[in-house]
Amino acid sequence: MIASLAGVVEFVGLDRLVVRVGGVGLLVHTTPTTAGSARAGAETTLATSLVVREDSLTLFGFATRAERDMFETVQTVSGVGPRLALAMLSVMGPEELRAALASGDARALTKIPGVGPKSADRLVLELRDKVGAAPGAGSGAAAAHAPGDWRAPVTEALVGLGWNAKQAESAVEKVAAGEGAAAGDIAAYLRLALRELRR
Repeated sequence: MIASLAGVVEFVGLDRLVVRVGGVGLLVHTTPTTAGSARAGAETTLATSLVVREDSLTLFGFATRAERDMFETVQTVSGVGPRLALAMLSVMGPEELRAALASGDARALTKIPGVGPKSADRLVLELRDKVGAAPGAGSGAAAAHAPGDWRAPVTEALVGLGWNAKQAESAVEKVAAGEGAAAGDIAAYLRLALRELRR
């Protein structure tokens, strides 16, 4: 098991990084917030989880061990795979997810694409006693882009997290109308769009 890695960031995507470790570029799937805190050419250290399948080895990376631990914990529930676990952390973050599970707030969990009422109830039932209420560490700052080019990548990220294009575009338009994020801060715009979708 690869529990962590440290190296130079070669590529930053909305939900993935390529990190050069010992001359090898490793593709690491992340939450948009974790990806947004990375800079090409800079050193990074990630807590990681390696998912082994019959036909693939997929590496997931996280800003904190608490986030990685939550990613692995939610997958102990039947029907929750790594893609859904990553979506859960992308939408809620580890602290908010832990609080929802610990308090039995199944309704909050249904705001995550792919989690219906029955799945939310099962998550609460199976994980309520496993997760503590201890807060984890936050993640870093987000990547900056030109002010006008945030809509397409944010829409793409929302669709990648499981919302349909119409829902994603509607949330992006609401954020654009409010312009509540710092100019050019794509991760901040993404967080605002996620907040709109959870209303």
